[in-house]
Amino acid sequence: MDKQAGILETFKNQYTEREYEIDISCPEFTCVCPKTGQPDFATINIKYVPAELCIELKSLKLYIYAYRNEGAFHEHVTNKILDDFVETCKPVRAEVTGDFNVRGGIKTVVKATFYRNKEGKAGF
Repeated sequence: MDKQAGILETFKNQYTEREYEIDISCPEFTCVCPKTGQPDFATINIKYVPAELCIELKSLKLYIYAYRNEGAFHEHVTNKILDDFVETCKPVRAEVTGDFNVRGGIKTVVKATFYRNKEGKAGF
């Protein structure tokens, strides 16, 4: 899954003097269960406060689609998306929520967060 990170692109944030939140929903996320080979469907929600860069949406779409045939646990893929997102656009803070559909009688929602404190130090 490391090849996906290179797909993401950014553009310059034109409102760096203002803190604002961007909320993106990707309702067509799919991956494959690494144990059973069965497809997993989810809505991936990304909320972030940009710093110098914003994520380019077409590249995000292609990044999300790249998981389609990848085997990934819900917990891993949600955290991986956050890691790649933070590495690419270096936001003030970000949150990725993987809201996975019911399969086998179990529903999973995984939330991973990132923030940068006033001293510029990152935290998860």
